[in-house]
Order: sequence, then structure tokens, then C-alpha cells
Amino acid sequence: MTARHEEIADELRHAIDREEFTVGSRLPSETELAAQYGVSRGTVRQAVAALTSEGLIGSRQGARRVVLTSRRSQSFAELRSFAQWARAMGREATGHVVSQEYRPASHEDAVRLQLEVGTLVLHVLRVRGLDGEPVLLERTVYADWISPAVAEIEPECPSVTQRLYEDTGLVFAYGEHVIDAVACGARDAGLLGVRRSSPLLRVRRVTTTREGRPVEWSDDRYRSDAVSFSVHNSIGSNPLARKTAE
Repeated sequence: MTARHEEIADELRHAIDREEFTVGSRLPSETELAAQYGVSRGTVRQAVAALTSEGLIGSRQGARRVVLTSRRSQSFAELRSFAQWARAMGREATGHVVSQEYRPASHEDAVRLQLEVGTLVLHVLRVRGLDGEPVLLERTVYADWISPAVAEIEPECPSVTQRLYEDTGLVFAYGEHVIDAVACGARDAGLLGVRRSSPLLRVRRVTTTREGRPVEWSDDRYRSDAVSFSVHNSIGSNPLARKTAE
């Protein structure tokens, strides 16, 4: 049987996800929450402590808790796949391969993947969705040494990252991201279900193993009406976060 403080913690998580408590706002006091849920302040304190340990809210002696983020946000300080991010906010990640082919590595491919120009690499165009709604196009180039394993994955696989870990033990450990905005072309508009020239958020990334060996580089384009990016600043860090658009 679930303890009462765990139930309250889960209700507060969902309230933050629904933005009943927005980032930067304060939660009700322990006394107010205790009255709302019909429990003791000690039970509320346990629930709030769980959210604090997860980084959803901040805690300061003698002050009401402030909402720092939600499970809808994914900090780029933590390397997570699209599917992992979707699951964290209770959404279903979907994926579909539009095209997949081997090509000789271009100069850009060679530089980003640390390969010789002309090495055969795998190019994959994939549509990603949240609960079946297309929100992202991934144009990914995989290094020659991992390409065969990627080519064997079924086109509808929701998480290539997880499948590669299960099949090969590969761990995507480090990522470098460059973010800008681009206009949507005709093909992308058809795949994402938006108008041509609509603004897209582009993330160009290179992902490596723990040893620094490049695995892939990708040009990812998000629908701007479905996903946005935010920055949460503090004295010690300035992580960028991806979240669903408001």
C-alpha cells in the first residue's frame, strides 16, 4: 500500500507538470498543504522532502519552497535521449524511420565523427513524436563502427539509444549541442504537419562514448509550437532545458 506522503508527493509532481505551480512560484506552506490534504505537517514535510531531493523544488530554512523545474523539462546538463525525456513526463515517445542509407563520409561527417573522408557511414532520417504527434525530425549520421548495429534496428523503435545499449552495451556518455532557429522546408513541413517556412528549433549535436569516441552527429529540428528550450540559472551552473511548449 502506498504511503500517504508518497501519494501527496505524486500529486504535487503532477500539479507542477500541469503548471498549476509554475517555475519560480512558491508552493503553499506546510500548514496550508496539511489542511488541503487532511494530514499532519510531518507527512507534508516528507512529501516535500522527496520533491526537493529530485530537484523539482528548492528548499531554504524558514522559507516556502520554490519550484525550480518540472518533469516536462530536460536539462542538457544531463545527457538523455528523446524517449527518456518523454517517459520522465509521462508521455509516450514514438519514432519512424523515413529513410536510411549508407553514404561516403563528407568532409563535415569526417570532422565530426573523426573518420577518413569517404568512409561509409549510415544516414538516417527519423520522425519522432509525443503520443503519436510528430514534433521532431532527426537527421543522424552514425560512425562506421556502430552503423551495422543501427541498421538492424526496426524502423518503429521508440528508443535507438536504449536498443543499442541492450544489443551492444553502448553508452552515450557525452554530448555537445549547438542551438539555433531555421525556416521549415517543404519536405520537413510535410513530415511534421506544419506550414512551409514555419520556424523550427534546430539542435546540432555530437555524441560520444565515455572514452570520447564519436558515435553520431545529428541535425535535430523541433516544431516550435510543440517544444521549447529554457535556461535555469544559478551561481554554480546554467543548464539548458528542453520542454514541451506552453
